[in-house]
Order: sequence, then C-alpha cells, then structure tokens
Amino acid sequence: MARNLRLLGFLALIYASLSISGAAVIRPINEAHQSAALEQFVPINGSFGSLEETYEALKTFQILGVEKGAEISHATCPVVVEKLGSSLSTSKDLFHALRVNSILGCQIDSRTFEDVASKLQALIKDANSLLDFHYAVGGLLYIKDQGINVILSDADGTFHSIKALSQSDGRWRYDSNSAESSTYAAGIALETIAGVVSLADRKLDQSKIGIVKNDIVKLFDSIKSYDDGTLYFDEKHVDASEYKGPLSTSASVVRGVTAFATVASGRLNIPSDKMLGLAKFFLSIGIPGSTKDLFNQIESLSCLKNNRVSIPLILSLPSTVLSLTSKDQLKVEVTTVFGSAAPPLTVSLVQAFHSDSKDTPVLENQELQFDSENTIHYLDIIPLKLDVGKYTLIFEISLHDPENVNTYAMGGRTSLMSFVTGSIKIDKAEIGILESGAGGSETLQKLDLSRGSTLSLSANHLQKLRLSFQLITPLGHNFKPHQVFLKLRHETNVEHIFVMESSARQFKITLDFLGFVERFYYLSGKYKIELTVGDAAMENSFLRALGHIELDLPEPPEKAAHPPPQPVDPYLRFGPKQEISHIFRAPEKRPPKELSLAFLALTLLPFVGFLIGLMRLGVNLKGFPSSTVPAAFSMLFHAGIAAVLSLYVLFWLKLDLFTTLKALGFLGVLLVFVGHRTLSYHASTTAKLKSS
Repeated sequence: MARNLRLLGFLALIYASLSISGAAVIRPINEAHQSAALEQFVPINGSFGSLEETYEALKTFQILGVEKGAEISHATCPVVVEKLGSSLSTSKDLFHALRVNSILGCQIDSRTFEDVASKLQALIKDANSLLDFHYAVGGLLYIKDQGINVILSDADGTFHSIKALSQSDGRWRYDSNSAESSTYAAGIALETIAGVVSLADRKLDQSKIGIVKNDIVKLFDSIKSYDDGTLYFDEKHVDASEYKGPLSTSASVVRGVTAFATVASGRLNIPSDKMLGLAKFFLSIGIPGSTKDLFNQIESLSCLKNNRVSIPLILSLPSTVLSLTSKDQLKVEVTTVFGSAAPPLTVSLVQAFHSDSKDTPVLENQELQFDSENTIHYLDIIPLKLDVGKYTLIFEISLHDPENVNTYAMGGRTSLMSFVTGSIKIDKAEIGILESGAGGSETLQKLDLSRGSTLSLSANHLQKLRLSFQLITPLGHNFKPHQVFLKLRHETNVEHIFVMESSARQFKITLDFLGFVERFYYLSGKYKIELTVGDAAMENSFLRALGHIELDLPEPPEKAAHPPPQPVDPYLRFGPKQEISHIFRAPEKRPPKELSLAFLALTLLPFVGFLIGLMRLGVNLKGFPSSTVPAAFSMLFHAGIAAVLSLYVLFWLKLDLFTTLKALGFLGVLLVFVGHRTLSYHASTTAKLKSS
C-alpha cells in the first residue's frame, strides 16, 4: 500500500503529458512513415519473400519516394522471368509477377508478354470465381501498360460474369457457391470491372456502368463511423477465414472505387465528407505495426490523393499545445493526405469552447492569416484573452475558386482539441498549527511556494495542521488543477497522502491529528511535508518539500495496527551482488636451486654411464641380420630404444609424468614385440653357428 501511495505523488507531474498525448491527432503522411517502411520491409538476401510481399514493399517505397528498386532487381527479376515463362504458373502467379515487373522493369521481351496475355485470355474464359477474374484482368492491364496491344475479347461477357456475383446491398460474393457476401470482395470486384472497361475494344453499355454506380452508393450506405467523423468499412457476416479487418476492407473498397471512378464517365454520387472520413481513418492509424497494414494504408491514401470523386484536404494542428508564456500562435495546416499544398483557401476559427463552459463559446468568427512562405494559417492568441485550459476549436475552410468545391473534400466544420498553457501564480499561502476547540489560537506563517522551504513545526495529537493557498491564472481567474496532494512521510518511510479540495476560491486542508492517530499508527517523530500541484495547462507544476513537523502522538494500545512493512528497495534486491573473489591453492614450496641441480646430476649419471659403456664396447654390425624381415624388426627395436631415451629427455625438459607414462606404455608394447622377434632371431642364428 505504501508503494502505491508513493506513486500517487508523481501523478500530477506526468498528468500533463498523458492528457495531451491522449488526444487523437490526425497528421498527413511524413518522414516517420518512410522510416517505418525501411524498418519493416527488410530484404533477406535481396528478396522480400514471395512476389506478393515484394510488390507490397516496392509499391510502398515507390509511393513514399524511397529508392529501393536497384537493390531488389538482381534477386527478384530472375524469379519474375521464371514465373512468366513457366507453363505451370497460375493466374495469381502471373498477376503478382507482372505487378512486380511494373515497378522493377525487368528485361522481358514482347513475345513473353504476348504469350502471357494469351494465357490470361484463356483463363478468363474458364474463370468461375471473383479472384480468378481479378488476377487475369489485372494481369492483362499490367501487360497493356508495357505497350503491348491487349484487347479483352469478350468484355461484355466478362462484365456480366462478374456482375452476377453482386448483391443488392452493394457487396459481392467470391463465387456462386459462397453463402455470404463480402465488403472486401466488393472492392476487388469494382477494381476488376474497372479493368474490364479499360480492356474493352469498345465502350460498354452505359446502363451497366450506371448499375455499378448504384451498387457503389448502396455500398457506402453501409459505411461505419466514429464520433470524430472518421469513417471505415468492415465485414458484416463472413467466415473467420475470410475476415480481413477494417483496414484491409476499407483499403480494398478505396482501391476499387477510385479505379472505377477513373474509367467511368461522369461523377460518382459519393458525398465528399465520406471520402474525407475514409482519409481520416487511414491517417488516424498513425504508423501500422505490420507490413501488410502499412502497405494498405499508404496505397489507399495514394489512391485518395488523386481521384475523380473528391480529393480530401486534411486540416491539422502542427502543435496542439499553445503557451501563453512563450506567446505561441495558433497554427493550422491544410494539405492533402501526403502533405502537398492545398489550393488557395481561407481558414476561419468559427467557435472556441473552454472545457469549463462547453455551451458558451469564448471565441467566434476569427479569420486566420496566411503565411505563404511556410504555407501556414496562423492566429495570434494573446490579443484574444484566452485563459489557460483545454479548448475545443471548430474550424471551417472556404476555397477561393468555386470550381474547386467539387474537386476537394473539406468536410464542413472540423473540430480539434488544443491546450493553452501558462504560468499559474501561487498566492496567499499559509501554514500553521491550530489548537483544538472553538476558542483555540491560530499561528499561521506565510509561505513562498515558488521555491522550497525549511519549515519546522511541532504538534501533539490535540492540535491541528492547516495549509491554504490560492492559484491564479494569467488573466486573474481562480485556477483548479487536476491534482493537489499533501504528503506527510515519517522517518520510517511510512507515507500518508491527503487530497486537497478547493473551497471559497482557495485550496485548504486542516488535519486534526486526534482523528488520525490510528491512521498514523501512533508513530511519533519527524514527518516530512511535501506539496504536489499539477495540471496539463499549468507550466509551473511542482512537487515541493515544505519542511517537517515533529509529532508527539500517544502510546499505541495493545491491539493497535502496526505500520505496513516497507517494500524492499529493488536496487538492493535485484542490483549487482558482491563480487566473488576466488581463493586459489598456494603453490608448493620448491627446494633450493642448488639442490635441484645436484639431483639432476645424480639422475643423469646412469645415462652417462650407459653412454660410456656403449663407447667402451663399441658397435658391432657383423651380427646385424641380412634378411629383410629380421632386419626390419632389428631396426624397429633399436629405434624403439632411441625413442625411449628421447622420451626420457623430454620428461625432464617438458612432459609431465602422466603424459610420459602414456607414451611409454605404447613404446613398451612395441619394444616387447619387436625385441622378442629380434632376440629370437639372434638366438637362433647363434645356435646354428654353434651346431655347425
């Protein structure tokens, strides 16, 4: 419990950052998305995996202006060529290979494209599902973009086959056997129909185009919304295996609708605020955490950036926090979803509401000035007499050129949140000890809460502690922060936190120690006094030590509660342990150097005697065997003796006893064997000489 109470003391100081960051801020695509793309799309050995994943990475990089094609083409182009030249490739394989090639521009001859086009034409005739049509028609479109003359032979029949899968609510089925229709499939169908229209050898019947336009209107009737005007599409009733999620579903619809609007004559009857709501949905996501979601976000916004329905204009605040101390200006940006400049327009602050008076606006009809150099609309807030606090700002955009009204989506009025911060004046701060009873005397001291103090007080259980102060805003109004705490901490680290309430235009607290003796566990002694004041709009929030108070409390009764055990310091529990110092065995005492040399001389005497004996006896080679086998055994025998003598020398110079014994065991076995054969031969030869 004491640990939790300690944490409360810091809530006021971090509340401002939590409150401000908690507000939803919609900003256009910026450099952070480029960095996220480079972090999430990481090639392995020059490849992103499948061709589908490769296209998503390359398309995202292309839209964001990141050059990556040259690095990927060396490993990817051979795969593309292989897929396009293989007779086993499906329509899906060909579709993804052609998509990747549209970005990388691999070296593929026109004959290959023509062969693939013929194969896709044949696959369209046999297609019986929406995805089959989508892959085949999409592949033909990419081939057409390469300059190859591609004409869909039976465009009317293909259109009819795809349209047969549509439902009355504007959604589509994946095939004729599907029980449920899908919003995600509707986006695929619209994109495929747009491809059919582009590949047709003649204009399709406009009545069919009108039917599809009507389906789009019905589809947008099922769009869902959040309270802030953000709009998105989601599935209604589909199997778990087919569910794509709001982001993928909305991206599919946007791709399909914008593609169809490009090839269809006339305008689609889609309200501009719905296109703006979809753009806000994609931007409100921030930076997605997966490559698939990042691709869907970036490509969808790219489709919305230039479309024939309506181009969304995003009104945003570069900074949602305005400081009265720094004399900040209210700045507003109006751009496209990718931050491009908007056409000439005027931004007006229609109304501004303070959080304490949401029904009565504090500002109305303020036109913002335009800084053409920085393309920023701004408004000086100091002359407007805005006080500190949280504000709801309602803006309105008006285009200068009336012809742009049908081209751009502005969404009417836009509501944004902003904080106005300032330095709060702390006035009339007093602290003192009061006597109990109505007629008790008061001894209050003035406090300067702008800095720490070394206040020293003393009291017993029959007295009271009183603290009071006022908080004044820069405009002279009373200020009520979110957090005001008074903390008393005993020298045993037992803490007691009290919330100070506002009354009669000031903050005041009176602690009657007689009523707190049990809560204080009858602990007499020194208590440190700390005051915490904090708010999101208060620039000078503080946690300040005021001094200490010496409390004299009565002795605890037998059954009184004991203070809670204090938590173990994590640095003591999990910190580095004392270093272990290893104690090694002391080296054995060695004999004097002279004694060691004398012992060495004694051990060498037998060897010296052996050498002298050999020299005295001489070397007799007359009895050396002349036959091949006995001669070989005799040479091995003498070599073994030489090896034993060499081992003897190495033992004294380098080897230890155990290594020497291992080698000696091997040499001993060899010497016994070859020595026995050698000596047996000599004995036999000697016996023959004696008998003869």
